[in-house]
Amino acid sequence: MTTIIKTLSVLVENNPGVLARIAGLFARRGYNIESLTVGPTEREGYSRMTIVALTPDEATAEQVIKQLNKLVEVIKITEMEKGKAVRREQILVKIHADPSTRAEVLTLVETFRGKVVDIASDTLIVEVTGKYSKVHAFLDLIAPYGIKELAQSGSVALARGSHAITDKSKYDKTPHSGS
Repeated sequence: MTTIIKTLSVLVENNPGVLARIAGLFARRGYNIESLTVGPTEREGYSRMTIVALTPDEATAEQVIKQLNKLVEVIKITEMEKGKAVRREQILVKIHADPSTRAEVLTLVETFRGKVVDIASDTLIVEVTGKYSKVHAFLDLIAPYGIKELAQSGSVALARGSHAITDKSKYDKTPHSGS
């Protein structure tokens, strides 16, 4: 079965419970969230959610967007289309790197433009940021050395060009006061 991957940038009111309501919407309808990242925007009172959703087809993906739009706290939804958006992920990975393998590990880190953020006698903690394919290629190559621990962000994305999701448009919903 084919799976459709949609990256959605969702502008929401920064109110308690919004994340739970959106995650609950996905769960109740059996839609899978591959990645979910939330943080404040440049405008006070708003947060941006970047949701990477897996759906079986385009019709289901459209249904997800319609259902999200029905939530009171959702102000705007923008689909981050491939080629029209910049999408990045970040990992912190603790890698086994004793003196006999450390130079090889550091060469891989440098090749992927990673950054060593902590050094211990037998491990390194490395930060790598980039496209999904880059981050996962790094993980594949570093795996034989031993990944002791991994923390991975969800995707974050911004549309290319000068338009921002927080720009006003005639299609925006009016924010509601928090309850």
